[in-house]
Amino acid sequence: MGDIRTFGVVGSGIIGAGWAARALAAGLDVLAYDPESGAEHRLRKKIDQIWPVLERTGLFPDASRDRLTFCDSLEEVAVGSQFIQESAPERIDLKVKLHSQIDAAASKDTIIASSTSGLLPTEFQAQCVHPGRVIVGHPFNPVYLLPLVEVLGGERTSAGSLDAAVAFYQRIGMYPLRVRSEVPGFLSDRLQEALWREILHLVNDDVATPAELDAAIAYGPGLRWALWGACQIFHLAAQPGGMGQFLKHFDPALFPWTKLEPPQITEALAQKMHEGCETLAGDLSIDEMEQVRDDALIGIIESLQKRNLGAGKVFNDHQHRIRTAKEAKR
Repeated sequence: MGDIRTFGVVGSGIIGAGWAARALAAGLDVLAYDPESGAEHRLRKKIDQIWPVLERTGLFPDASRDRLTFCDSLEEVAVGSQFIQESAPERIDLKVKLHSQIDAAASKDTIIASSTSGLLPTEFQAQCVHPGRVIVGHPFNPVYLLPLVEVLGGERTSAGSLDAAVAFYQRIGMYPLRVRSEVPGFLSDRLQEALWREILHLVNDDVATPAELDAAIAYGPGLRWALWGACQIFHLAAQPGGMGQFLKHFDPALFPWTKLEPPQITEALAQKMHEGCETLAGDLSIDEMEQVRDDALIGIIESLQKRNLGAGKVFNDHQHRIRTAKEAKR
């Protein structure tokens, strides 16, 4: 696939902007395209807002916001990039069209990745002449901080493209998780959706408010999950005996507590959810909430870095690459 020097961004909303910021921080040139009116102004404003956070987590030599170019066409991005990240709205008809257009214009060695959170690559690579380089690279918001990216291919994606994408994502400080099977929602979103359905049931049934349910995660299991996932946490909790012992005592069939079928999303439920979240936000604006989130995430990550655990290890490895690159530039 060759050396990736220019990163293409198609769609510059919250996810696309996060990708652009991460790539700029890695010292890459970035070409961006979004047909929405005012998109360039919003993208540059968002990157200006994000940049102090990236300075705290580490910048590669030559990293600069000036290396962002906003293009007049999709084809301009496709021709000039060695890796393209599509972050358009979640509509399969739009994905099929965009990937066909990008595929027609881009060099056959250019990887084309989609940020889709659940659509399948076999579907949107269907009209591509070179489908072997079309993959999913599903990130998590904020993309410029959270290292997880789920990587999977469609029926016609080549193993070489997946390997090259994994290597590239690692280079820009991410944790690429290869998804073995092409399943809707992939891995993380399927887990999040199960929790989300239960939240909606509990609010719908007037058992708890959004604030109470967020507290039930943020002050307990959420802190543990930052170290390891649920499997390892439960394995640790059930010592001696580990997971085998845990499943004997907590067989889900013995504790039918949850309701995995989603409730009907009525106007009343939507209103309860919205009002609950607005109450929780208080007087903070969206920009202020994002700054609070980023500061808190960095604090958690820095704590994990001291133990070289989880996302902390990913950041340690990435900052080592930054130091090595800076020393090489001297």
